[in-house]
Amino acid sequence: MKVFLDNHKDKMLGAFRIAVGLLFMANGAQKLFGGYFDATSLMGVAGLVEFVGGILVTVGLFTRVVSFLCAGQMLVAYFMVHAGNALSPLANKGELALLYAVAFLLLLFKGSGDWSLDNYYAKRR
Repeated sequence: MKVFLDNHKDKMLGAFRIAVGLLFMANGAQKLFGGYFDATSLMGVAGLVEFVGGILVTVGLFTRVVSFLCAGQMLVAYFMVHAGNALSPLANKGELALLYAVAFLLLLFKGSGDWSLDNYYAKRR
């Protein structure tokens, strides 16, 4: 079992990256296309970062840099929007922001895994 899991860990990291990227992109699309959009507001900037960052993470392009920016945005969102409402992330409804921040920190440290443009371009050099 351990051998099987070890042999497929990069593929699972790639699948994790794709899932996180698609979900993050969907959150950004909801902010951008779900109603009034103002690019100069914090919500507009967050929507752009989530949508474009989600696309880049999904395809695995500049994964570490984008993950750093997205993790930072999620921590800012948590502390600006959620943390002041209650102590617990479940009570202040900030669990999704923290979950995304942790997911992007994992991608920052582990990289993009298989099925990524980062991996493709690294092998071509």
